[in-house]
Amino acid sequence: MSQNEMATTYDPATVEDKWYQFWMENDYFSGDIKEGAEAFSIVMPPPNVTGQLHIGHALDNTQQDILTRWKRMQGYSTLWVPGTDHASIATEVKVVDKMREEEGLEKEDVGRAGFLERAWAWKEEYGGRITEQLKKLGTSCDWSRERFTMDEACSKAVTEAFIRLYEEGLIYRGDYIINWCPDCKTTLSDVEVEHEEIAGHFYHLVYELQDSSEQLIVATTRPETMLGDTAIAVNPDDERYQHLIGETAILPILERELPIVADEFVDAEFGTGLVKVTPAHDPNDFEIGQRHDLELIKVIDDHGVMTEAAGKYQGFDRYQCREELVADLKAQGKLVEVEEHDHAVGHCYRCDTVIEPLVSKQWFVKMEPLAEPAIAAVKEGETDFIPERFTKVYLNWMENIRDWCISRQLWWGHRIPVWYCQDCEAEIVARQEPSDCTECGSEELAQDEDVLDTWFSSALWPFSTLGWPEKTEELEFYYPTSVLVTGRDIIFFWVARMIFSGLEFKDEAPFSDVLVHGLVRDAQGRKMSKSLGNGVDPLEFIDEYGADTLRFTLITGNTPGNDMRFRQEKVAASRNFVNKIWNASRFVLMNLEDFEPTEVEELNYTLADRWIISRLQQTAEEVTTALEKYQLGNAAQALYDFMWNEFCDWYIELIKPRLYQEEDTVAKSTAQYVASSVLEKTLRLLHPFMPFITEEIWQRLPQQGESIMLADWVSAEEEKLDQQAEEQMNVLMDVIRAIRNIRNEMKVNPGREITAILHPRSADRAEILVNGREYIADLAKVSEMSIKEELKEKPTQASTAVTNGVEVILPLAGMVDIDKEIARLEEELEEVEFEINRAQGKLANEGFVNNAPEELVEKEKEKVVQYKDKKEQLLDRLEMLNS
Repeated sequence: MSQNEMATTYDPATVEDKWYQFWMENDYFSGDIKEGAEAFSIVMPPPNVTGQLHIGHALDNTQQDILTRWKRMQGYSTLWVPGTDHASIATEVKVVDKMREEEGLEKEDVGRAGFLERAWAWKEEYGGRITEQLKKLGTSCDWSRERFTMDEACSKAVTEAFIRLYEEGLIYRGDYIINWCPDCKTTLSDVEVEHEEIAGHFYHLVYELQDSSEQLIVATTRPETMLGDTAIAVNPDDERYQHLIGETAILPILERELPIVADEFVDAEFGTGLVKVTPAHDPNDFEIGQRHDLELIKVIDDHGVMTEAAGKYQGFDRYQCREELVADLKAQGKLVEVEEHDHAVGHCYRCDTVIEPLVSKQWFVKMEPLAEPAIAAVKEGETDFIPERFTKVYLNWMENIRDWCISRQLWWGHRIPVWYCQDCEAEIVARQEPSDCTECGSEELAQDEDVLDTWFSSALWPFSTLGWPEKTEELEFYYPTSVLVTGRDIIFFWVARMIFSGLEFKDEAPFSDVLVHGLVRDAQGRKMSKSLGNGVDPLEFIDEYGADTLRFTLITGNTPGNDMRFRQEKVAASRNFVNKIWNASRFVLMNLEDFEPTEVEELNYTLADRWIISRLQQTAEEVTTALEKYQLGNAAQALYDFMWNEFCDWYIELIKPRLYQEEDTVAKSTAQYVASSVLEKTLRLLHPFMPFITEEIWQRLPQQGESIMLADWVSAEEEKLDQQAEEQMNVLMDVIRAIRNIRNEMKVNPGREITAILHPRSADRAEILVNGREYIADLAKVSEMSIKEELKEKPTQASTAVTNGVEVILPLAGMVDIDKEIARLEEELEEVEFEINRAQGKLANEGFVNNAPEELVEKEKEKVVQYKDKKEQLLDRLEMLNS
């Protein structure tokens, strides 16, 4: 075969696009069902159509791609479904901003139809960016099956799911307290509210009693909401206030009468034990209001502005109202104390605006009937979380779940399939737009203005993408899917909702396993963000280092569920590994020019051959086992260790003498055969992790097949395991390392050949040394070697080491110039003693010890210990040389 075409250095830019196009053109990512094969399927967590590839996407999709490529090579019928999410709030914000900037218009100016026309145009222009970016990463999705949460099929599934839940009485409409974002102008579910600890205040207010001079002290963090108070609550067992139950208090400023009610929710130990009840603006107060039939008075509107019910504060922004109201209360003597108080405040997960709890008429899903089977499915092992600790996180949320508000006051999204009769007020739920009222026959119908929560559609993702509610071949074969790969931050948002939706609509949990990964943080452990300027742009990284380097950086050292730090050292290690693979492969291929595997008639395996073949089997077993346990980082590390340490650093060096000789053709062809076949199999094991470079090299090697991604996975062959060869090679490698270490310590020129005396402590070690003496001679640069089972006398001037049952003795004569070495060591000893005295002087200085940072003091102490150890080593070597 002709080979010498490999460039001296690996350039991913010339390789990656070429091979991705090759895979796409040949339809190798196809999820078509293979007859007789087992199913393996994954659905991609759909990135927002507004988004672009970030480091979290890169980690998530790299893990999915590794699993998909591995299973494809194992012969499974493999489907990885890609797609994007319409992201109601985020997309609407983008389109509204674009309209303001380019047209000077608000969405109300163009109406719903005009806005949606612009939204779809925006989606067509920008919506495909992230899918093209994912291809740069090497993702082997079946792009012919790419889905969008608002495409026709997924929209049909959303309508069907809504109607079925409605018909079962699991969807209802009613007035309830919801989370409202005054900026996005929409409701948010509980999991879309991010709670941040902020510095605030407790305002202690005076409420008068109607028929008594007694004053009540009530504390609140949001005084503006007091304008909507409709009661004061006390704990029924609080003896301090039992005499007040049933009495009436007077609301300051507005002079409203407030009944005093007893409710067990009130914590008698918190604050004054008196709680102002504002049912329209607090979730807990809303529940108290329901129990005591209290009036709902809404004093803050959808824009965060005070309503008419707020009296003279009408039209004020909520925070402006707080400022004016506090001043008025102080002037009237109703403000007795302002106490600093840190507390958690809910913010919108999209725009970071402080959310406003408001009572509003919304659509809800009853969660208790749906949560029960979803809890049982995980408890009974139908779905497993990896790592297992996330099971507790999931169960804790599901067991305490509240009804889910699914309506959003937006135009971009799945419009709620409900129409209202304008004459008889009937509520009509239908799959298609009705022509007339089913109750009175009126044609005056108006569809609900709201759209569904984005997560309502993505909850159906594992089966809507496979054709549900139709009974498609793909749905029957690939559902439930095999594994979900996702971040720990969306277990509530998405994972839980998919599980209860799958059980409700398909009677099966949507996936067997949930592989949870952590966040990618910077080298200091901080979350990556634009404000900190510490983010990593995956596309810029790929342009500089290549996709394989990025993928391997994200996988090595990664353990399920744990956050990982993106360090420059890891990047360098991955880049060096890519180069190591390239250079080693280039060397092997350069030595295959006269090699045709089909013409090899005889093989004569050496110890090195048997060892590397056995190590390959062990590595294949280790990698497969790690992948089966979703320990992707361990699998990558095993491959790194084998390829770098064993194949490149040892085996290639061990076979060089055979490759360079022409006399023994059997020895040479055996070395060529083993080197090329082991490399080819190692590339197959590496392929799921580094798809591009492995394809590039594999195509040049002796092999059979169209593409490495279609080649068989490498399974361990038990008959090729050779424990004896591994043990013997370990002895020889330890001896070579010991000789190399001594040479380095003595600063012997790498090209100088030396004399060595080897003293095996047993007969089996002696036999290993005798059989492997050529390896020692070649790799340790030993010209004269004595193997002595009995050693009566050692050279007086020699450096020694004991390793793996062998004493290594290197006479100094001929290895170093003893006089020069003594002089060098004495000079080094002086430098070490100077450093010891310097550090000890610092530590004796009370000013330094008392004033310097603790870590600096500890560093000086560590230096003293290290330099003293170094001094002892130097003295020992000088004593040996002077003996």
